[in-house]
Amino acid sequence: MWKYRGGNRPAFAVEPGPGQESVWDYPRPPALVEDSRRVEVRWCPQGEGTEPVLIADTRNALRVLETASPPTVYIPPSDVRGDVLVRVQGSSYCEWKGAAAYWGLKDAPAHPPVGWSYPQPDPAYGRLHDFLSFYPGRVECYIDSERVRPQPGGFYGGWITDEIVGPVKGEPGTGGW
Repeated sequence: MWKYRGGNRPAFAVEPGPGQESVWDYPRPPALVEDSRRVEVRWCPQGEGTEPVLIADTRNALRVLETASPPTVYIPPSDVRGDVLVRVQGSSYCEWKGAAAYWGLKDAPAHPPVGWSYPQPDPAYGRLHDFLSFYPGRVECYIDSERVRPQPGGFYGGWITDEIVGPVKGEPGTGGW
């Protein structure tokens, strides 16, 4: 089904410059890579004078690198403020990682889910057990102080920074990847 598996970068892929990574060099099945850069997640409640709420702060993240997708960053549960999150309805299934559970903000129940985790990941991705990832389009996510941009398409949770070049899955015309 998948034409691209990270072995050969397609002709339409952007050539990475110094310090950049091409999503077309990432493998399929995905790789799980440690990341010691500072990762922060914040929620900015609506309203005048409200301060951002720090949801997560770590230097022990794991990145999932998968062909055609920007990295997805997962944060250990010990570095996530569980008091601001609540498990919400909904689930999805990843062919590699297994069944996902979704998380919302306790103080914003009408808000869509802001993150997800894998309570019982496939054994190959067992290190992701209860780690959380967040949608950078729904909460503010940072890697070493750089504001992360969301992966296009609404469903996906990839984290785009200046180091990532594509094109990436989720952009118009990428449905066949």
